[in-house]
Amino acid sequence: MLRLFYTSFSFGIVGILSGLYYRELTKAHHFTDRSASQLGLVHSHFLVLGFVILLLVLALEKLFSLSGVAPKLFNWFFWTWTIGVAITGGMMAVKGSLVVVGADAGSAALSGIAGLGHICLTAGFVLLFLAVRRALVAGNVRSAPRA
Repeated sequence: MLRLFYTSFSFGIVGILSGLYYRELTKAHHFTDRSASQLGLVHSHFLVLGFVILLLVLALEKLFSLSGVAPKLFNWFFWTWTIGVAITGGMMAVKGSLVVVGADAGSAALSGIAGLGHICLTAGFVLLFLAVRRALVAGNVRSAPRA
């Protein structure tokens, strides 16, 4: 569970810093067309996909003990999701930065790498649901403490 906590925290820090990077880079280059670049979305992608989703998975782990019921599925989910968020957010930052500084961001290689990040996110999503399903079928639900 601590691995989920620390990874979520790390993505939260990266999300906050990416917002700062966006603000300072666009200000330095007098870039005002916010819809022309993906850079403004990096902040929210890291915060939602990395920080919030992993905190929700931490709650699911606490409730269903996913890593105990389906250890391989959960481990595959964790690494696939983490890599997917890092690649997707990283490529958005690269392509968005190129647009802000006026360089060509239309490379097929950049799009291909970003696509791999999205594939990892999709696979991670499926793996998470398979792990949750296995926990539900096993009946491994912790009840809330009574007051």
